[in-house]
Amino acid sequence: MSSLPLLNEPYPLSEDQIQQFQTEGFIHLKNLFDAETISRYRDQIARVTYNNNPLAGKNRDELGTYEKAFIQVTNLWTKDEVVQEFACNKRLAKIAADLLGTSGIRMWHDQALFKEPSGGFTPWHVDQQYWPMSSGLSVTAWIPLQAVPLEMGPLCFGRGSHQKKIARDMDISDESERYIQDQVKKQNIDEVQEPYDLGDVSFHYGWTLHRAGPNTTDQPREVFTVIYMDSAMKLVEPKNSYHQADWEAFTPSTQIGEVMDDPLNPVLWP
Repeated sequence: MSSLPLLNEPYPLSEDQIQQFQTEGFIHLKNLFDAETISRYRDQIARVTYNNNPLAGKNRDELGTYEKAFIQVTNLWTKDEVVQEFACNKRLAKIAADLLGTSGIRMWHDQALFKEPSGGFTPWHVDQQYWPMSSGLSVTAWIPLQAVPLEMGPLCFGRGSHQKKIARDMDISDESERYIQDQVKKQNIDEVQEPYDLGDVSFHYGWTLHRAGPNTTDQPREVFTVIYMDSAMKLVEPKNSYHQADWEAFTPSTQIGEVMDDPLNPVLWP
């Protein structure tokens, strides 16, 4: 399968959009991909996700809140050449570089987040507490593989929350949902949740507070994400078991204090 030209064509960002992202901690971009591009890769991403579903065969009633939220599969790009073509595209990587203001971008990892029909809510949390990174120059591209109305559980962001240092050591859980929701209200943080049209993509910092509602429709909410980091990002000494696990999973050959130049962390831009 040959890639579509759109995957490597730049998506022009204005200075105002870059400033908006850096101030608010997220940005929702319209028409980043066309229907043809999404259609080209959606089925293969879904196939790899379901073939590697860690929840297959498990009793739903025995799952925790986080597991009930979605099927999560990481590093799909290493499992399939078609998915790799999409995950490593220059269009997204260039946007990540522009938003972060960095000269180069590496892959941290990709992941599928498929919220099945009746899939539960995703609690408030921040991503980067799980990652052993030396700076806050990380960003996640959240790429729906279909339109996502409010009933399907699109992301909800806390505007400007990446600057608040809220719950940075709190696991994603029912407790994080309650605590962060309370802080959002006390600190008058705007909650921003919008539907996504087909082809829309949002980006958020690793320290931006976010959550998602349940999927109350009869169709799965299929989302693919790519997490990017500054190409000069270094590995820090793990502060918790999650840091240790992600070190081993996503940058295993890197030593503490070194740039994350593992084969699993290729430079995607330039």
